[in-house]
Amino acid sequence: MVTEPEPPDPHWPRYSTRPFPSYHFVPGRGPHPRRDPRGHSYGLPEPKPTPFPADRWQTSEDYLYGIDLYNFAYWWECHEVFEGLWHTMGRNSEQGNFLQAFIQFAAANLKRFLGNEQAAQKLTRSGLARLQNLPQHYMGIDVIAFSEAYRVISTPLANSTPYQIRLALEPPSSLKASKI
Repeated sequence: MVTEPEPPDPHWPRYSTRPFPSYHFVPGRGPHPRRDPRGHSYGLPEPKPTPFPADRWQTSEDYLYGIDLYNFAYWWECHEVFEGLWHTMGRNSEQGNFLQAFIQFAAANLKRFLGNEQAAQKLTRSGLARLQNLPQHYMGIDVIAFSEAYRVISTPLANSTPYQIRLALEPPSSLKASKI
C-alpha cells in the first residue's frame, strides 16, 4: 500500500529554494504536521506570508514554494501555504480567488489519492469555476491550458496522474509586445 503520494515527475523544475518537509502529510496515515510532536512542523511558528501584487508573483517565495509543494505532491502542505496567502491577499480579490482555486486543486488531489473521487470531483469543479474569469496568463500560469489539462486528468476514467504546473518565468510574447 502506498502511504504517501509521489510526484508524477520527480525531476520537475523547482521554483523556490525552501526545503521540502520530511514527509507528505496524508490524514490518517501519519503524524499531523502541527498538532503531533512528531509532525514536521510541530512547534514552528505559523507562517506569515508577505503580500505581493499579482504581476510580481516571481518575487514571492511563498507563492513559488506553494507551487513546488503542489508539483511534488505535498498537497496538504500546499493547501496550508496557499491558504495563508489567500488570507493575506484578500479572500474576495482576484488574486484571492485564484489562490482559492489552487487550494481546491491541492485538496482534490489529496482526496483522489485517498480514494474519495466524489469529493475530488466537487473540489475540481469548484476550482475550475474560480478560474473562468481570470486573464489567460495569471501569476505565471496559462490559466486556459491549466484548466483544460486539469479537466482531462480529473475525469473519472482518467488515470488521475496529477497535473504538474510549469510556471512561465517570462511573460508570453503577446504580453511583452503590449508593454512596449
